[in-house]
Amino acid sequence: MTKGMTASARTAPARTPAPATPARGGRRRTRPGRLGLHAFLMTVSLAFLAPLLLAVYASLRPYEETAEHGYFSLPRHLSFDYYKQAFSDSGMSKYFVNSLIIAVPGVLLTLFFASFVAFAVSRLKMRGGLILLMVFTAGNLLPQQVIVTPLYVIFTKIDLPYWMSDSMTLYDSYWAVIAVQVAFQVGFCVFVLANFMRTLPLEILEAAVVDGAGVWTQYWRITLPLCRPALAALGTLQFTWMYNDFLWALVFVSDGDKLPITSALNNLRGQFFTDYNLLAAGSVIVALPTVLVFLILQRHFIAGLTLGASKG
Repeated sequence: MTKGMTASARTAPARTPAPATPARGGRRRTRPGRLGLHAFLMTVSLAFLAPLLLAVYASLRPYEETAEHGYFSLPRHLSFDYYKQAFSDSGMSKYFVNSLIIAVPGVLLTLFFASFVAFAVSRLKMRGGLILLMVFTAGNLLPQQVIVTPLYVIFTKIDLPYWMSDSMTLYDSYWAVIAVQVAFQVGFCVFVLANFMRTLPLEILEAAVVDGAGVWTQYWRITLPLCRPALAALGTLQFTWMYNDFLWALVFVSDGDKLPITSALNNLRGQFFTDYNLLAAGSVIVALPTVLVFLILQRHFIAGLTLGASKG
């Protein structure tokens, strides 16, 4: 009996000791490098948020208080009176509509044209596709201010029907601002979408071709749904840029009733005195739609930014 036990004990595999479990309540040691990285990221984030936070803080305080004690002093009185005054005195409701009339069609047209060109360049076997992509990318290097005067002269000579423009020309119409925004933003979107479409499996389109899908079906029903994160990220950026733009509307629109929301802030500036706390409240109101768009598309926007960060 003893010999049998000793023999089985010899042949039994040795058991490895179980790893020691940390005591309850114990914490993992944080590396100094990670602490330094977090501290750096927090510092950079606060540096970017500092102007916005200061504007929000100033918009809640009376101008007399900040003039006497300074903008970095403790508040004595906080209220939303400046927001009500800024919205009513500047007529923002009308300018909000003008900005949406420019930004929404501009974003949709930009994404449609850019996705169509990117699909042709990256997925179809066409000659000169790389050269075409380089041309679209090089268009982003052209300073926009250089062609302000030529565009102004051209737009004043392009006739439009009355139902499209009160001035009967492309100048002093929403179409002029939309056309310029689309023309300058398509190149960047083509570059991003073409690089993303190249990462899509080519076997998907080959299977669609075998099933009899045409070019439009391959583009509209197969490729575009796969590009939803990239389109959401680009749509967020494009809406922000077009919504906040002031140069093109100032150049190509002479009617004050057609100006975008960014021009409404000028109505809050007095001839001899400017209440900067009131101006800060107006700036916060103007920025709210872009923040709302980002919150709605936040998940897709972050997914679009991380595209291509890892493979496999």
